[in-house]
Amino acid sequence: MATWDDSLTPRDKEVFALSGFGKRAGFGQRPALLIIDVNYNFVGDKPEPIVESVKRFRTSCGEEGWQGVYNIRELLMEARKKHLPTFYTTAEENRSNTVTIGGWQAKSSRTHEDMTDAWEKTNAIVGEIAPQTGDILVHKQKPSAFFGTPLMSMLTEVHADTLLVTGTTTSGCVRASVIDAFSYNLKVSVVEECVFDRGQASHKINLFDMAMKYADVIPLREAIDYIRGLPDNLYAPAL
Repeated sequence: MATWDDSLTPRDKEVFALSGFGKRAGFGQRPALLIIDVNYNFVGDKPEPIVESVKRFRTSCGEEGWQGVYNIRELLMEARKKHLPTFYTTAEENRSNTVTIGGWQAKSSRTHEDMTDAWEKTNAIVGEIAPQTGDILVHKQKPSAFFGTPLMSMLTEVHADTLLVTGTTTSGCVRASVIDAFSYNLKVSVVEECVFDRGQASHKINLFDMAMKYADVIPLREAIDYIRGLPDNLYAPAL
């Protein structure tokens, strides 16, 4: 049973089955790992119920976000063993006291809370999965990791044909990045236990929609097995 099955009507299940959506696209030969916006703004500074966490971090995903961090850490350990190209995203640094980068102020009554001296710190990738030497941190102003960034050119440079997608939020920046990656003809796999959202319904429905049309939604164990099966010298570091 897929995680989204309890969110679908019998009609929807029948329509998508008859239409042939949801076929597995499979993996390519040269994957890269993408970790989207896993910073303190999106998980808070400690695991706690989301209704508590959002009082201090308005965009937090709470405990579910931290579980995603721990799952990403497990995936990341395997990716590093194979020297997979690893890309992180976070928001463009905001030093303005009047303008919020990306136009998010139009959709949240609490946007002004981002205008603090702590903004840069809370926008940092959480320490448990922090970038290491050789990893790339991409700053973005919009939901997609690709929009207005050099991400695609860097993926092209390492000849990546597959993107393993993790991070947050499932319905926002993850979905936008997945659609752009699909549009660039990459094979895309969303690692289910490694993505999260503050909305449970939107998390499930967007996983469903991406699985039907734009990506394979795969369990963490399958992603790890795929990485372990890659040649050791696929992305061997230069001597």
